[in-house]
Amino acid sequence: METVETENKVLKGGEFLVAESDPMSTFIVEDFTSEQTMVLSMVKEFIDKRVFPNSAKIEKLDIELTKQLLKEAGEQGILGTSFPEEYGGFMQNFITNMALTELFAKTRSFSLSYGAHTGIGMLPILYFGTEEQKTKYLPSLVAGDKFAAYCLTEPDSGSDALAAKTKAILSEDGKHYVMNGQKMWITNAGFADVFVVFAQIDGDKFTGFIVERGWEGVSIGAEEDKLGIKGSSTRQVFFENVKVPVENVLGNIGKGHRIAFNILNIGRIKLAAGVLGGSKLTSMLSIQYANERKQFKVPIGSFGAIKYKLAEQATRIYVTEAAMHRASRAIDHMEEKLKEEGKSLGEALLGAAEEYAIECAILKVRGSECLDYCVDEGLQIYGGMGYSEEAPMAGAYRDSRINRIFEGTNEINRMLSVDMLMKRVMRGNIDMMTPAMKVQKELMSMPSFGDKPTGLLADEQVYVQNLKKLFLAVAGATVQELMQKLEKEQEILMNLSDIMSEIYLCESAIMGTIKAASVRGEEACKEEIAMTSLYVNDAIERAGVHAKNAVASWAEGDTKRVLFMGIKRYTKHDFLNTKDLRRQIADRLLEANDYCF
Repeated sequence: METVETENKVLKGGEFLVAESDPMSTFIVEDFTSEQTMVLSMVKEFIDKRVFPNSAKIEKLDIELTKQLLKEAGEQGILGTSFPEEYGGFMQNFITNMALTELFAKTRSFSLSYGAHTGIGMLPILYFGTEEQKTKYLPSLVAGDKFAAYCLTEPDSGSDALAAKTKAILSEDGKHYVMNGQKMWITNAGFADVFVVFAQIDGDKFTGFIVERGWEGVSIGAEEDKLGIKGSSTRQVFFENVKVPVENVLGNIGKGHRIAFNILNIGRIKLAAGVLGGSKLTSMLSIQYANERKQFKVPIGSFGAIKYKLAEQATRIYVTEAAMHRASRAIDHMEEKLKEEGKSLGEALLGAAEEYAIECAILKVRGSECLDYCVDEGLQIYGGMGYSEEAPMAGAYRDSRINRIFEGTNEINRMLSVDMLMKRVMRGNIDMMTPAMKVQKELMSMPSFGDKPTGLLADEQVYVQNLKKLFLAVAGATVQELMQKLEKEQEILMNLSDIMSEIYLCESAIMGTIKAASVRGEEACKEEIAMTSLYVNDAIERAGVHAKNAVASWAEGDTKRVLFMGIKRYTKHDFLNTKDLRRQIADRLLEANDYCF
């Protein structure tokens, strides 16, 4: 495949499937500036000194304590890192805010309260509010004097958000809307003062509103008894003939979907940062327990079965982080570019997140599944103690499960990533036809055997190029055969999505490792190289199974035979000694007694 040259060599959203990426365009920890490091250190100190010592109380749903800590965070400027100074903020770039999200993730339920307030609660007002709305609401929210919540989900509308039944009817004098309905699963509902609420005007105009808790007709249900994240407030919110002033309409009438879906793009990649923080904490706890716990007079970390788990945890974390850093840098780059073109702050970030919506969906899925793997195996490493609430894994196990449902279920996000890709191809934003035709011709010819590539991770780079060809061959033939019927074939859509995800994560890990090695040297990055090779090795096998399942769902005869030959060709690789690679990675972790990458 030919390299696509773009400004700063950052590809457009979804373009990773048809182009080569420059490793220097990604982000690694060495790219943090001194100012970013200072901000992260300040927040870490707040978490270490104020949040962690109160974790047990927070997990017992001490709402007053949560409010107090959020207020303290506001006083230190920590609630305002996504907001301009004119609203009391302490504006930082997107990469810094992603790193802050990762830090807060280790605070368990408190991270939900913080994230719902500073993210989905406040950002819609910043991005879509009028100047009057921003001036009225944001300063007190940034300061931690008041708190925000986001009301989208209803009993009969979850993934199908536009099917909401909450209604808003304009009064005869045209001064307010009368709102009736209910929302459920609302984080921070127990103490929020300001709600971003979505309702139907005239039955079919899905619209956002800013609603205050103190208004007559607003009432709050009891706390939900949840499986996990028990320290975060989750309640239903009811609206009974609530008079909402017309000046509190958020954005344009009938355009509430722009708010909901654009905020979700940001929410998805931020969730990836959050679960990454949780995964690292779980890995650290697993490593330390493996060093401490002895059976047969030796630490259990010396056993191969435990080393497998520790290494696999670390590998999935490392690769997910590389993909998150890559997408974060791309979004940050696009945001700055749009600002230079005259876009407002909100338009720039939302436009950037929309550009990389495919990558955001991929990261939401793979990040949440990475954490689920880590806590599941972490509990297994703890053995019987893992099942006890006295040890950390039981709570981590329960807390993790919601992430595959938050911000759109993983099933929805898988199908959405393919849908968004196809729409971009149809609009001409991505040229997939030209490379797809090349792949079709290649399938009908004898394979070529060129010189063996050289350089760091050269084999892995060729393997990823072949995975891209695999996707183009399978997706191209599938779309050509099924056309409009494809949207009904959810299993096939998820197969295609998983191939896309493997490509993005494999390539991201390769990019991050090559760049890190260019800074630290290959010897210093030998475990990072091992994790990258290990992940690519196994990803090829997984992608091959997804491809076979997709093709076998519809193809027969010669078509099936040719495509299966292509799958075999594009998934051919020298299978590595994964046992030794995992032992190498695990030994490094056990020596450090921490996740150290």
